[in-house]
Amino acid sequence: MSERVPMTKAGETRLREELQKLKSEDRPRVIAAISDAREHGDLKENAEYHAAREQQSFIEGRIQEIEGKLSAAQVIDVTTMENTGRVIFGTTVHLINMDTDEQVVYQIVGEDEADIKEGKLSISSPIARALVGKNEDDVVAIRVPSGTVEYEIEKVEYI
Repeated sequence: MSERVPMTKAGETRLREELQKLKSEDRPRVIAAISDAREHGDLKENAEYHAAREQQSFIEGRIQEIEGKLSAAQVIDVTTMENTGRVIFGTTVHLINMDTDEQVVYQIVGEDEADIKEGKLSISSPIARALVGKNEDDVVAIRVPSGTVEYEIEKVEYI
């Protein structure tokens, strides 16, 4: 995996915490469950054993996935950068819908951090791609399923 994975400082911290939990809590618990299930005898018809093995497979896969992302991580901390008013990865953008005057706030984050309910947009989303590189007071036309929506970039924060 040679391609860099952009993420915010908070996103990196969250992945490291999940990795720690998987290794120190979840993995030992599943290994103990497999051991207990083995003691029950015939493994071919032992549902507990098969469920524990399946869970172990999921945990090991997730550990590998997180370790891969962290090793390729490009952590971007916008709080250490000068605020130029330009939208870049990690910035928080205040937008005004030109048709409805509705205000929305989004932070542009890595794919693993995206959560629209929390106002976190993936860098690969159409809205984020349209915003990156633009400046405060720019008007941006964003294609959405219902057509094109124009937003004015009211404020860009490096927080």
